[in-house]
Amino acid sequence: MTAFKRLRWTDIVLPVVVVVVAFVYGIYIIRNPVDNMVKNYLTVNLITISLRRHFYLIIISSLMAIATSVPLGIILTRQAFRKLTPFVVGLVNICQTIPSLAVIALFVGVLGIGSRTAIFALWIYSLLPILNNTIAGLNSVDPAIIDSAHGMGMTKLKILGNVELPLAMPVIMAGIRTAVVINVATAVIAAYVGAGGLGDIIIAGKNINRWQAWSLGAMYATGIALLLDHILGVTERILTE
Repeated sequence: MTAFKRLRWTDIVLPVVVVVVAFVYGIYIIRNPVDNMVKNYLTVNLITISLRRHFYLIIISSLMAIATSVPLGIILTRQAFRKLTPFVVGLVNICQTIPSLAVIALFVGVLGIGSRTAIFALWIYSLLPILNNTIAGLNSVDPAIIDSAHGMGMTKLKILGNVELPLAMPVIMAGIRTAVVINVATAVIAAYVGAGGLGDIIIAGKNINRWQAWSLGAMYATGIALLLDHILGVTERILTE
């Protein structure tokens, strides 16, 4: 209940506006199709499945990236592993420079058609922002604070959990927000490997040259990005207050 009490009325405004606008626009498109092709293609069932699939791709790949990058960032900021930081960050940087479509093309032969290949590509693209921010956040903690914690008799594990991570949380959360927003946009290409999502609607709309289809998919993808970024921003504020 404490977390809910920290919510402000302004925290609810953007999500409500995004959901209402998306709902109204979707209803308008469905009830006012430009022709029978759009009428037969854009259905409530199709839009619901595409949204659910898009959220699935984003959530799974983002959770995988968090589970990989945050522990890795913690390890690389420990004294025994600091020398490995340039090598690991450089390797992740190289992965980030590879075009997302190229990653899918490279691994579709190994992982096959479907969501696994798309999630793998999204996971790779999510690693760098979270890893960089985790390292930056932990390195920005004042050494004097850590020394004080040592003087109070705290173990290294307690210092990490009760001192370093709480102080680094705003920077880490900023990396997570960046990664999630990147994932929302990149997940559109999942349609090329049969993983579904809003990319199906956007690509189909471009192929049949119907603006109502691709604009609906693009608008919903934009709305999801705004919604998730806002939710993570509110979460960051609550965790750091």
